[in-house]
Amino acid sequence: MCGIVGYVGYKPVSPVLLDGLKRLEYRGYDSAGIAVRTADGNIVVRKSKGKLSKLVEQLNGSAPQGTLGMGHTRWATHGAPNDVNAHPHTDESGRVAVIHNGIIENYAELRAELKARGHVFQSETDTEILAHLVEEEFDARYKAADAGVGCAVALLDAVRAALQRVRGAYSFVIMDARVPDLIIGARHFSPLVVGVGENENLLASDIPALLEHTRRALIIEDGEIVALTHDAVRIYTLDGQAVEREPFDVTWDVVSAEKGGYPHFFIKEINEQPAALANALRGRVESERVLLPELDALDLERVERVHIVACGTSYHAGLAGKLAFEAWARVPVNTEIASEYRYASPVLDDRTLLILISQSGETADTLASFRLGKQQGAQTLALTNVVGSSITRGTDASLYLQVGPEIGVVASKTFTAQVALLELVALDWAMRRGTIAHDAAHEILASFLRLPDLVQATLGADHQTEQLAQKLTQHRSAFFFGRGFGYIAALEGALKLKEVSYLHAEAYAAGELKHGPIAMLDPEIPVIAIATASPTLDKVIGNMQEVRARRAPVIAVATDGDAAIAQHADAVIYIPHAPDHLVPILAIAPLQLLAYHVAIARGCDVDQPRNLAKSVTVE
Repeated sequence: MCGIVGYVGYKPVSPVLLDGLKRLEYRGYDSAGIAVRTADGNIVVRKSKGKLSKLVEQLNGSAPQGTLGMGHTRWATHGAPNDVNAHPHTDESGRVAVIHNGIIENYAELRAELKARGHVFQSETDTEILAHLVEEEFDARYKAADAGVGCAVALLDAVRAALQRVRGAYSFVIMDARVPDLIIGARHFSPLVVGVGENENLLASDIPALLEHTRRALIIEDGEIVALTHDAVRIYTLDGQAVEREPFDVTWDVVSAEKGGYPHFFIKEINEQPAALANALRGRVESERVLLPELDALDLERVERVHIVACGTSYHAGLAGKLAFEAWARVPVNTEIASEYRYASPVLDDRTLLILISQSGETADTLASFRLGKQQGAQTLALTNVVGSSITRGTDASLYLQVGPEIGVVASKTFTAQVALLELVALDWAMRRGTIAHDAAHEILASFLRLPDLVQATLGADHQTEQLAQKLTQHRSAFFFGRGFGYIAALEGALKLKEVSYLHAEAYAAGELKHGPIAMLDPEIPVIAIATASPTLDKVIGNMQEVRARRAPVIAVATDGDAAIAQHADAVIYIPHAPDHLVPILAIAPLQLLAYHVAIARGCDVDQPRNLAKSVTVE
């Protein structure tokens, strides 16, 4: 959930750390801090509650000087967001500094043990535990260590011994004032990547923090420790075995992780969706067939049922996948919320295909569901945007979105790509099974080939949604409804409005309104109806009439050419005519724009909504 960066090399380290944190602030912004080993052999820590800008203001051009350091931007789990609980943390001597992304599950018992041995804690965090554990272990070894290399080995051994005591999910970065050219990272479930440079090396929780300095990267795996000096990267298992791994080249540059002239990442990424979908579909769709060689690793003939597991926006995409799988491939599908699934007792065996959707590939609950599925023998398919992410290492097959980095905390282009690729998987499987007619499959393929242009057309609603947003800000709540694929668009549209504007919103299957929610409706609660051309359009119109009878204002998202819909709505947003399965993709674009403009009108922080982080890497 947090952003971490570490550096050892020849450059002044504070600017490197602050720049890296700027690129990682989407991972958390409750507080920020840096620790630098200075030339006199001390560690200087500077940290502040709030966003990174608060820390920069505090430093005011007087950042600590050195060439070895670490930085952190926090999304709070243990301990309130304040200056004391901000990372980095040190032991009481100030010699050992630690930053952490994750949760130490046994921190309470470890804290009690350490306090009983005389350790004094400054913060309420679980992270500070590791600084004290490493300090104990290193002190015992440091006295017997030779100078130079001996101290480095002693610190590495100390970190390894301390980690043997820790349970939970983590990526740690550790350094000690007594070891001048060494920074150590460790990873268990939470992401950690190394940037391999020339006479400099870096650690970070995500690749954008590295790209100003190098394009060569290494992914650290679960249960590994990495030792960085200015001229070497050495990876070990927790039991001390050396690991050989070649770096890979990052193919996108830092510019693609910046705003490109837009005021916010969210609006930039909304407008990137046509190009993003073109990239996601490139080489995967032809006029007569789907090309997904990634699926060859699966034995689909053996599969009798599918479980799609995800969280948040990815869960909504999974609902679209369920409809497509069942309609085309005629395979029964359950779409499950990962945080519920991992604690349930799902019926899984080698005839189950478990599809795990995670934008980051690091979502804790989805990873736990993956491990549950593997234990019970299910085949596993990961759908993610991040190459080398945790969820891709161990699944039987992985399907990458290929939409480029999504920096805005709120998902946009990754949702539309997830829906498109899930539907492609369903179509490919249906064609293999012979459960879909040739003409029907050809029509669906043709619709995907047109999809980037269709989405581009939906973005023409920007001005209209900006005007509607001014009216929505005057209300206390909003309802969204739809049926079938339209219901999925309603769910995601309501989530977007809540996430970025903090305006309360709920989504319902349209037929459910009469079963309770309609009691809430009055002139102060506008309703957004997904009323596109579909087999259930007449039913949706009936629901719209019921809503208007309660004097609730209605905004309809409808299909181009449907002039009659205007008599049932106060405003209509039109999207291009397309098959029903594309409605979640086409209808969400104007709803994303609507949420964006409501957020702007309400003065909200669009790219960093309160209490949210991009990647939920803890439970």
